[in-house]
Amino acid sequence: MNIVWFKRDLRVWDHEALATAATEGPVLPLYIVEPSLWAQPDLSARHYAFLTESLEALSASLARLGQPLIIRTGDAVEVLSELAAALDVSAIYAHQETWNGWTYDRDRRVIAWARRAHIAFHEFQQHGVHRAMASRRGWASKWDAMMRQPVTPVPDRLAPVKAHTAPLPTVAELGLDADPCPQRQTGGRSAGIAQLKSFLEERGRGYRFEMSSPVTAPTSCSRLSPYLAFGCLSMREVYHASQRRRQTLREAGAADLTTNTRDRTSWLKSLTSFNSRLHWHCHFIQKLEDEPEAEFRAFHPAYRDWHKDLPDAEQRLLAWQNGRTGYPLVDACMRALATTGWLTFRMRAMVMSFASYHLWLDWRGPALHLARQFVDYEPGIHYSQCQMQSGITGINTIRIYNPVKQSQDQDKAGFFIRQWIPELAAMPHALIHTPWFKPALAPDYPPPLVDEKLARKQAAAQIYAIRRTGSHRRQASLVITRHASRRDGSMAKHRGSRSSQKLAENAALPEHKQMDLKLESP
Repeated sequence: MNIVWFKRDLRVWDHEALATAATEGPVLPLYIVEPSLWAQPDLSARHYAFLTESLEALSASLARLGQPLIIRTGDAVEVLSELAAALDVSAIYAHQETWNGWTYDRDRRVIAWARRAHIAFHEFQQHGVHRAMASRRGWASKWDAMMRQPVTPVPDRLAPVKAHTAPLPTVAELGLDADPCPQRQTGGRSAGIAQLKSFLEERGRGYRFEMSSPVTAPTSCSRLSPYLAFGCLSMREVYHASQRRRQTLREAGAADLTTNTRDRTSWLKSLTSFNSRLHWHCHFIQKLEDEPEAEFRAFHPAYRDWHKDLPDAEQRLLAWQNGRTGYPLVDACMRALATTGWLTFRMRAMVMSFASYHLWLDWRGPALHLARQFVDYEPGIHYSQCQMQSGITGINTIRIYNPVKQSQDQDKAGFFIRQWIPELAAMPHALIHTPWFKPALAPDYPPPLVDEKLARKQAAAQIYAIRRTGSHRRQASLVITRHASRRDGSMAKHRGSRSSQKLAENAALPEHKQMDLKLESP
C-alpha cells in the first residue's frame, strides 16, 4: 500500500506524487487535519472554510477515479504510524511544501519517523521552487524549464482500499475563532478553473493597467491566488493555459488582418505582465525556502533586535485592523479585506507600509493579522513582502506610500472608499480623500490617527540613519547574494545601490539554514 499525502496540492491534475504512486500499486489518498497547525497564529477560520470546500472537491475527483479521499485528524506522525501498521504501507508520496515554520518542523519529524520505520518517503517538486540550492544563479532558467514540461496526466484508475474516513472537524472543534468572510472566494478546483477561464478569455484584457486600483482590480486581476496557495490548480497548468491563450491571439492576428489590433495588443501585454507574476510568485517562495527564519526575523541583521516601543502601539494596531485610522483608502482596504479576504497587490503594500512607517508598528503584528485575513495566504510571498514594505530587508528601495496620494491616484472618484466606508457617503468628491477638512460631514468617522507628512518624515529619517552605516551595506550585500533574482547566471537589475551590487557579486554565499529536510535531523 502506498500513501499519497495531500497537503497544499488539492487536485488530481498535474499531481506527480499521485501519478507516480498509482503506478506502484494500491493508493490511499490521505489528508490529515492537524489541530496543532490550526492553533498557529497565522491561520484562521476563513482559511479552514476554503480548505474544506477544496477537500470536498478533491474527494469527488478521487472518487471518480475509484477511491475517495481519506480524512484523519491528529498529529501527522501518529496518523501515519497507525495507518502504516494497519495497512502494511511501503511508501509515502507527497509534494515538497514550503510553508510556515510549523509545517517545516512537522515535515522533518515525519521524514525522521519514516526513516526509522523503513518506509520510503518520496517528495516531488510542485512549484518552481528548488530545495537546497547552493546559489540563486540559474534559478530563472530552472523555472522556465520546469514550467515548459508537460502537465502530469491523471491516473486512469485507483483501486479501492479498505480504510475508513473521518468527518472534518468543525471550526469550534479546532478552537478557531469565528471569522465571517461573506464575500470570500469559493474553494475547490472547479471554482479555480472558472476563474482561470474567465480571466484568460474575458476579464484579463486590462490586467496590465487595471491591476493596481482597488476599483478595477477585483475584476481585472486573475483571482487565482487562493487556488494556487491551496494547490487546487498547479502553477504549471496555469502557465500552460496562459501560453495557449497567447498563441491563439497571435494566430488569430496573423490569420485575420481585420482583427482589432489594439484589443489583441492589450491582451498580449497583459499576458506578459501576468506571466512575469507567475515567476514572481515562485521567486518569493524561494526566499523562504532558502531562509525559513524569514517568517520570524528580518532578512537584514541590523533590524532583528530593533524595537519600536510606542506606548500606544496596541491601540494603533487595533485601529488599523478595524479600518479606523482616519485615512479613507487605508480604512476602506482593511474593511474590504475583512469581508472579501482579498486585496490587490498595491493595496496590500500600502496598508503594510502605513502600519510599519506611519503608525511605527513592529512588522510582525501587522504581518500576522494580514496572514489571517488573506484567504490566499502564502508565507513565502507574504513575509518577504511584509519585510520589503517595512524597510527591513536592507536591500530594497525605501517606499513609504502616501495614503492620500494613493487614494487620489487609485480611487479618484472615491467609489471604493464609499463602498466600504458608509460614514463618508455624504462627503463631496473634493474632500473624499481628506475628510478631516470637513469633519462635521462625517461625525462617525475618526480623525487621522497620525499626521501623515510628519510620520512619514520621522520614519524615513530613522530608517535611513540605519542604512547609511558601512556595516549595513556590507551585510546588505550578503542578503543580495542570497536572495536577489538572477537571470542567465548574472545579477538581475536590483534596487540596491551600485556599491551593494558590486559587493554582492564578489561575496561568498554565507552558511545558512535551508529546507534540506532529508539532510537535517529532527
